[in-house]
Amino acid sequence: MQLSIIVPTFNEAPNVAELIRRASEALEGIDAEIVFVDDSTDATPDAIRDAAASTDVPVRIIHRDRPTGGLGGAVMAGIAAAQADACLVMDGDLQHPPETIPDLFDRFEQGDVDLVIASRYAGGWATGGLADKRRILVSKLSTMLTRAMFPIRLSNVSDPMTGFFLIDRGCLDGAPLKPRGFKILLEILARKNLRVAEVPFDFAHRSAGDSKATLRQGGHFIMQLTALRFGKMSLFAVIGGLGAVVNLAIMWGLTSLGVDYIIAAIIGAETTIIGNFLMQERFVFHDMRGEASTVWVRFAKSFTFNNAEALIRIPVLAVMVESWHFLPVIAAAITLAVAFIVRFVFHSLVVYAPRRPGAPSRARRIVEEIDDQAMSPGEL
Repeated sequence: MQLSIIVPTFNEAPNVAELIRRASEALEGIDAEIVFVDDSTDATPDAIRDAAASTDVPVRIIHRDRPTGGLGGAVMAGIAAAQADACLVMDGDLQHPPETIPDLFDRFEQGDVDLVIASRYAGGWATGGLADKRRILVSKLSTMLTRAMFPIRLSNVSDPMTGFFLIDRGCLDGAPLKPRGFKILLEILARKNLRVAEVPFDFAHRSAGDSKATLRQGGHFIMQLTALRFGKMSLFAVIGGLGAVVNLAIMWGLTSLGVDYIIAAIIGAETTIIGNFLMQERFVFHDMRGEASTVWVRFAKSFTFNNAEALIRIPVLAVMVESWHFLPVIAAAITLAVAFIVRFVFHSLVVYAPRRPGAPSRARRIVEEIDDQAMSPGEL
């Protein structure tokens, strides 16, 4: 068996026959099976069995009465039951077109990667299958936040939120995976160092049935993301909190000495921005400095952004209090919370972004400069 296709399903009865038909056509020349891991409460199991009778591709169904781990748990159950080591995971709603299966398999067969991701964004933002502008915005923001949380692991991954990928299951041996919710690929990428490639695909419109994307699922995603990356973000928050205390202490000390409170506030803010940068360099983003731009460039980006953020946040705070009648403390808490997330995303994706491909590291530049200046034996 060359390939096992894992399809987790929950109430997808109207879609499974078409999925099996199109997958069977796409799998011509590939020795493959289709494994449905079904958590449905409707007639999906019967629809799978009926459709399986009309194809030569082996089709199996694992029905779970107790869907432990949600969609992620279903994927892991399917991978464990697969007959092939090459396991392709896709949704059962036909938004992942079966015609892309050969592209994933051909890329995997080149033998130089452990994981091939079908990316909606490899060629730009492909949003055709998203129902409205709100879902497009949520998709973009969640992807940006996820990449900010794992800027090194996901530096070459444009779509860590996709559920359409092919993986060598041998790479998962011993992985401390704790599937919870619906972003199993994110779990894998966060916990395993894998060789990754991407192939583009067009995200299709849902063929039938209802979307599983709900506010509750969004909450599960935030919890999963926080659990995976709590360390770096929590350190960023602690440093920000300490900076706020120092800011207030500086302002109190200067005003006690008779300095005007506006000048004291400016001195306190600028001192805090510099102090926070130094602490973040040392404790939060220390593992990203080697691939990022020089320290002075990082400082310039951080310093400029933090000052711009403050210039924007203060007027917003005033509008919330004066025009929208928020309590000052509540308005300040909201603006600071939003500012914290924006600062973290900016520092992860911009300040400490890896240099563009081909840009030499500082150490390499020094070596090259020494080589350029060294005399050849003929010049001695």
